[in-house]
Amino acid sequence: MASAVRFLAVFMACALLGSNSCHAARHLADTTAAEAAAPAAAVPGLPAVPTLPTVPQMPAATVPPVPLPPMPAVPAITVPQVALPPMPAVPSVPKVALPPMPAVPSVPKVALPPIPAVPSVPKVVLPPMPSIPNVNIPMPFLAPPPSA
Repeated sequence: MASAVRFLAVFMACALLGSNSCHAARHLADTTAAEAAAPAAAVPGLPAVPTLPTVPQMPAATVPPVPLPPMPAVPAITVPQVALPPMPAVPSVPKVALPPMPAVPSVPKVALPPIPAVPSVPKVVLPPMPSIPNVNIPMPFLAPPPSA
């Protein structure tokens, strides 16, 4: 059960991360274009945005027709009509009276023994931690210093 919940959570996270709102924003911009306010006034001190030059249209590419070989005729398949035997009737299940449900026996109440107390752990005072001197001690797993 936990793996199914985890899979659903990962799936939902991936769905949210993989989605975007470009289509919704485009739809909103298209439907609210009539209600849009007048364009804002140009900001003083900034030059106007230049217009883009028009790009000439490219002529459509034409592909010469290719002669195809004739398609061979497909023979018609005829399925012979066969008379099927009638469907046999489903036998009915006889009605049987079920015996009454037996009563569940009662479980006697039993007194449980008391739980023993957990022994207390004695407090132990630890010795002070010895200070480690800051000395350049060569480590056995490091490379030796280069020879002069």
